[in-house]
This record gives sequence, structure tokens and C-alpha cells, in this order.
Amino acid sequence: MICCLNPHCPHPLNRDTVQACRSCGTPLVKMLRGRYQPQKLIGRGGFGRTYLASDSDRLNAPCVIKQFAPQTKGTKAFNKAVELFNQEAVRLHDLGEHVQIPALLAYFEQDHFLYLVQQFIDGKTLIQEVLENGPMDENSIRNLLLDILPVLDFIHRHNVIHRDITPTNLIRRDTDRRLFLIDFGVAKHFGEALSDSSPGTRIGTEGYAPIEQLRGGQAYPCSDLYSLGATCLHLLTGCKPESLYDHMAGEWRWQETLAKQSRSVSPELAAVLNRLVMDAVGDRFLTAPDVLAALDPLTPFRGNVPGWVRQTPNHRQSTVKPDRSVSVAVPTIDTEIPKTSPPTVAAVPAVSVATPPPPEVPSITMPMTATNTLNAPETIAESLDWQCVRVLSGHQSWVTAVAFNPRSATLVSGSLDDTIRVWDLQTGAEMANLKGHPRGVNDLRISTKGQVLVSCGDDGTVKVWNLAAGRLIHTLEGHARDVTSVTIGHKGWTLASGSKDKTIKLWKLDKGTAVRTLLGSPAAVRAVAMMPDESTLFSGGLDNKVRLWDLNTGEMVRFFSGHVSPINDVAVSPDGLFVVSASKDKTLVVWSVGTGSIIHVLKGHNKEVNSVAIARDNRTIVSGSSDRTVKVWDARTGELLHTLMGHSHAVNAIAIHRTGRLIASASADKTVRVWRLG
Repeated sequence: MICCLNPHCPHPLNRDTVQACRSCGTPLVKMLRGRYQPQKLIGRGGFGRTYLASDSDRLNAPCVIKQFAPQTKGTKAFNKAVELFNQEAVRLHDLGEHVQIPALLAYFEQDHFLYLVQQFIDGKTLIQEVLENGPMDENSIRNLLLDILPVLDFIHRHNVIHRDITPTNLIRRDTDRRLFLIDFGVAKHFGEALSDSSPGTRIGTEGYAPIEQLRGGQAYPCSDLYSLGATCLHLLTGCKPESLYDHMAGEWRWQETLAKQSRSVSPELAAVLNRLVMDAVGDRFLTAPDVLAALDPLTPFRGNVPGWVRQTPNHRQSTVKPDRSVSVAVPTIDTEIPKTSPPTVAAVPAVSVATPPPPEVPSITMPMTATNTLNAPETIAESLDWQCVRVLSGHQSWVTAVAFNPRSATLVSGSLDDTIRVWDLQTGAEMANLKGHPRGVNDLRISTKGQVLVSCGDDGTVKVWNLAAGRLIHTLEGHARDVTSVTIGHKGWTLASGSKDKTIKLWKLDKGTAVRTLLGSPAAVRAVAMMPDESTLFSGGLDNKVRLWDLNTGEMVRFFSGHVSPINDVAVSPDGLFVVSASKDKTLVVWSVGTGSIIHVLKGHNKEVNSVAIARDNRTIVSGSSDRTVKVWDARTGELLHTLMGHSHAVNAIAIHRTGRLIASASADKTVRVWRLG
């Protein structure tokens, strides 16, 4: 079937064989721009229509075409509509290829109409889900917030305000149940949203838009959060927001509505929802990360000095010895026993691990200089400079993971484009493209012998690959949500994975079988790192804490408190004496494993720190941040040694070559940069 593009046609659907519309007589356009065939009318408005179409250049894949065809021209309303339509294309382009925002495929003019072509999301809006299945429960609302708040954080960090978040603009894709934020038709850059104060301007949907939008057209990040809160109240109660607000009293009555339905939510979630929809801008959450932090209330700890808390009924010190080579003043630590007393956990076993000798690696000649630096001694001289020697391009979306192969001159990267790519360090050429994750790749690790690759992704699985053959060996299933991080022990027998489902799972790497699940994390796990002897594991996540787990018993031994925002990554030194955490609070914290005390707080990034790695010299720390930089630090002094610039977007992942002379940084600019010291 083919659709008539006359915006006034009452019955636009026609057979493919006809040349003119049987309803209005308008000649049919078989292909827009020679590739997009309109097939079905799926929406209409005052300024145009929306069609389901197929893209002949992409194997007839479905897409959505928005047609701008106002009835009157030259009026104020017409000019505003043109502005909004152009604006939607600009915003979709600016936001790139976030996996939960429909991609802009094309924007063009044809036959005096404007057309915008978008990725097609095959699914139902949240309002359709509620109409079919009834109101959502507390768990569904929590999951909705956890899914959409990172998307809002992303667009807000790009200085874009959506301004029209409603249940009809959130759609869940059928194939993978992923939520998408759609319709950026009234979205604006932050500065423009603040200045749009024309008298009578009303941007947003009644009931969902906050008062600052409806009265003056001004909008802030917290304006989107208000709309998200109103959306949650609608989905939770099944009633439109305007019916839940008492204008005489100036109060929300949604909890009374729930009570009439013999339903309720926890006080913690109620407090979050009530703060989201406060009338006064200053009374709301200001940013999406603020809401994420509030979703997992933390048990407060005594005192003002950050420290560690041991989850045992006794206060015996661990037998792990601190790094005596680090000369620092250790602050006094207040120790608190959690209110719930779990079974007694034995003290952490002593760790005495010598740095393993480097394995045999083929000689690598880098073409940029005549000197082979890969076999240089494993120390980093502060007087030398880091230079970018490779830019690896080929991924179609954010690069989120990167790892050097310790046994060959290759590097592996993972991306939200659902692929894993293997690169030749000598030439920069792509050697292989591994496809197995149907959704974005979040992390990957290579075994110490360089034969096994482990990856994890938004599909909720961990995959084990034969790296030499490029063959999938195992798919490990068991997590209920996205798997965010993986780690392999130095011995190569144990694999651990952390997930948004708040669990950590242990697996036998060789057999691909589950060993146990570590329970007790109150929030989504963002990072896991294993001690060299495979006896203990560190994790970090949305509860702002680093947690230490005994892998022999599956119990949490203690946690380290100090960050004020979620933790994005953790790394353990090869000698097992200190651990480093990277956080959204723009800092890295170096902790003593033996005492749980803070050795250094590394400050220098001006946006959240996404990744951290520690070199084999046990002295060099490398971090990557959303401020687009890579920073090199001295672990002993806490001094910032180098700042590496070159990425045009956030740095998501860091890897250090076994020699300490190469760094790889993976970025949202869709590239991997290789840096060399020399």
C-alpha cells in the first residue's frame, strides 16, 4: 500500500499500482527523496501528518516520516510552527545516537513541504500500556524512573530541555522492552528556553508542564523533572494530573486517590514523587542525578570524616596490611555497625601478591617513531609527554569499553552500536567485528593469557568469546536487567558481573556456569573489580559507596564511604594494596585496602569521572571524564601529572597497556584514541 501525501486527503491509503489517489485525485509520490515510501497514516495535527514508511536503502526497514504542511502561511502561528519543526530536526541531530532517543535519518524539502525522517520505534506508549493493563505499581514506577532519568541527564548535559514529557511521549519498544523518549518538537537549548518569555507563550502539555512553562515559556532541567513526576503520578493512579491537584489548597492529592483504590507506595518513593512536582522551582530536584541518588536512601553514618563500615558484629581489623610506601596522614575514621546484623564474616584474608612478570609479547613496531617503546621498563617518567598516536574510527555510536590484549599487538573496543571491534595496533586497521549483543555493549575484559574475551551489555547477558577465533563460546544469563560491568581474576578461573538489578554474579569462566549471586547492594551496581588473588571483589554503584565482598562466602565484608554521588568505576592496584573509585561527584578517591582509610582525593576533572585504571607499576592512575579529558595521576603523591585532550565528547572508558607506555581512551565521539608516552 502507498499513502497519499496531500495533507487534506480524507482517505489517503491506496494500492501500489495506482498513479493518483482514488480519494482526492492527487498524484501519488512513490518515493520521497528516491528512497522513503509512505505506507500508512499514523498521526495528524494542525501543521502536518505523520506516516509510517519504508526505507528502500535499508532493506525496506520501517521509519517514521513527519510532514510539515500548515494550512495557512505568513501568520504568527505559521512562523512558530516552522520554527518548532526546524528545531526538532536540529535537536535530534544535536543529540546524536543515544540508544533511547529515535535517530534522525533525514531532513529535507520536497514539493514545498518539509519532511523529517526518524527511526521507527515499534511499541506502545506508556499511556497505551496503562489503558490496557491498568495503573502501574511502585516497582514499575521505580524502573521507569531508573530508565528515563539517565536519558534526561544526557539531554540536559547537552543543554537541551525537552519541555513536553508525558505518557504519550514515552514508548516501550516491543523487541527489547527498552523505553524511548520521543517528540522533541518543542525541545530547546537551555539558553533559548530561558529567554522564551513572549507574552502568551504556552509550551508543554496542560497538567504535565510546570507553571514556569505555562506562564512565561521558561524552562529548566527541573521543569522536565516536574513533567516526569506528573507523568509518574498519572501512570501510578490511572488519573490525569489535573484531577490529582487541589487548586484551592494548592496541594497534590494523588496519595488520597491511591488510598481510594486500596493501594499505596513506600514513603521513600512518595517523597521523591512529591518533590518532583513541587510548584516552586527551588523546592524540586535540580538534576536527574539528584533524583537517582534519592531513589536509594542511604543509612547515614556518624561523624563528618568519610570512612569504611564493616558488616560484622565485631570490630577486628583485617589482616591485610596497608601500603607502607605511601606516606600519608590517615584521618580518624568513625566505624558504624549497620542496623541489620548479618551472619559473622571472617576477616579478609591477608593479601601478599607480587606483581606478576610480564608475559611474552611479540615485538610491536609503531609506525609513528623508529623506537619500539612497548618493551620499555614498566615505569612512567613524569618528565615525558603523552601523545595521541592512533585514532580508531568505525563505531557508529558511543564507545563504552576498551581493553588491550596482553599477548598481542591488538586492542578491543565495545560500543552502544551493539558491536565489539578488534583493532591492529600497528596499522590501526579493524581486524574483526564481533556481533552477539542485540543491545549496547557496556564493558569488556580480556584474560591474562589473551585468549578469552568477556563482554556484557544492555541485553542483560554476559558473553564469553574465543578471541583468537572470534567465536562466541558462552552466553551467561541470569541478570534481570542491564549488565554494566565485568571483571576476570588474574588466575583466569573466576568471572564476576555487576548489574542494574542490584546483584553481582560469579561464574566459572571455563565452563560458563553460575557459582553464586552476591546480594545486599541497595542500588544498581555500576562497576566491579577483583583482587589479584580472586578472594575478594570491590563494587561501586548508585549508592555512592565502594563495597568489599568475600568471594568464598558471598558476604559483604565492609563498605567505603566518602563520595557524595554515584560511583561509575572502580579499579584495584595489581599489588592489592589500594583501590580507586571514580564518581559522578567529579573526583577519584584512593583507598587503603588494609585500613579502609582515604589516601587521596584526586580533584581536577570538572565533570563526572567515568572510568579509572591503574598501571602495573602500582603508581600510575589514569582517569577518563565527561569533561572530554584523560588525566594521569601519581598514586603515591596524589599529584596530577598530565591532562590529555583530543576527544570531542565524554571519555567513557580507559585501558592501560601492560608496559604502562600506552593508554587507550574510548569516547562518546565514537572513537578510540591510543596515547603513547615518549
